[in-house]
Amino acid sequence: MGKTIFTLAAMLAAPCAFAEGPAKVSAEMFTVNNLWILLGAVLVFAMHPGFALVETGLCRAKNSVNILAKNVLTVAIGLLTYSAIGFSLMYPRDSWLLNGFLGFAGFGVASPEGAAGAIAYNGGNYAYWTDFIFQGMFAATSVTIVSGAVAERIKFGSYLIFAVIYAALGYTIIGSWGWGGGWLSKLGFYDLAGSTFVHSVGGWAALVGAIMVGPRMGKYVNGKAHAIPGSNLGFATLGVFLLWFGWFGFNGASVFSADPVAVAYVFTTTALSAAAGLVAAMATSWLVQGKPDLSMILNGCLAGLVGITASADCVSIPSSIAIGLISGVVVVLSVYFFDKLQIDDPVGALSVHLVCGVWGTLAVGIFSPAHRILPQIVGILAVAAASLSASFAIFYALKRTAGLRVGRNEELKGLDISEHAMEAYSGFQIFSNE
Repeated sequence: MGKTIFTLAAMLAAPCAFAEGPAKVSAEMFTVNNLWILLGAVLVFAMHPGFALVETGLCRAKNSVNILAKNVLTVAIGLLTYSAIGFSLMYPRDSWLLNGFLGFAGFGVASPEGAAGAIAYNGGNYAYWTDFIFQGMFAATSVTIVSGAVAERIKFGSYLIFAVIYAALGYTIIGSWGWGGGWLSKLGFYDLAGSTFVHSVGGWAALVGAIMVGPRMGKYVNGKAHAIPGSNLGFATLGVFLLWFGWFGFNGASVFSADPVAVAYVFTTTALSAAAGLVAAMATSWLVQGKPDLSMILNGCLAGLVGITASADCVSIPSSIAIGLISGVVVVLSVYFFDKLQIDDPVGALSVHLVCGVWGTLAVGIFSPAHRILPQIVGILAVAAASLSASFAIFYALKRTAGLRVGRNEELKGLDISEHAMEAYSGFQIFSNE
């Protein structure tokens, strides 16, 4: 199995976007590849309603409109910024300015003419527009992670400004270091679908945001954490199912071909890691709390998915289960760890995306025979430094200008009324114009 996975990893190493050359596949396979990657983009899009439902369900009803609005707008922000500048920053072709640290191929998106943007693009595996829309669907995901960690107390306008800047410049420049052919890829760092370049990039920013905006009122009293129950665990459960469903495209289409064995293998490792994470989180919460906590079980599933995202194509089946099991244990313990530090994270985004993103990246070097641990550690540290610095600069500037947090009365009333003047559930609150 080890030799098989080594070969599979070498074969599936994600090609850099914009690489042009003679077609390496038939016209028929070119069409099939494109259809699968486009379907993968649809599946990644389906993850966004999943995020919206999880976040809404794990937060209070009085903030539902605010959460839903943030999640919808984050998708639009990700796509628009990616088309304006992000794609060219993330995949600069030969336009590197600082030896693999920064590159820029120009504003906007424009497909090469004729076959150069079609079957001659990237060896014929997929077309230019297929590349753009699939990658563009990833762009909003990192910022969505931040939304959950700062939910129920951040100003709507300030969040949108952060989302625009971080999606346009933070996610894309950091991602170019690996996926765009930058210095990390040359070092041997590997991340199939984004344990680092999506989840950790969003997770580090979420950590900064949660610290700078501060905990919700009533969360920590006399040094002790108090549970603030979510409004709808049915929504949260449905959201996790949608995310699990969409993750098959998130990981599976990151193979960048419709190779039936390779795609099916990634589907299998993804599903098994998620299942293992779910069971491990249930067992851990049962042992720690005395009862199996549904919110922990749901986050255990997501933890397993994040954990396998970097290595779904290059680890064995038993290894994928081990990665999921460790992710499920770690995510529960991490939730308690952040509560001990009094860092308020209403949905467990830090534990799922940051902690398990780091673990999943390390798992590549531990379990994959095709990769080494040292480049993975270097990548984790470099991405942490860049993400923390960029997100701190944005949040600090917002805090000194527009402000980050709503006022006390607005938070008590709920962001639906104070920020949007409307309710998610009619009659839930009495709104007065006085």
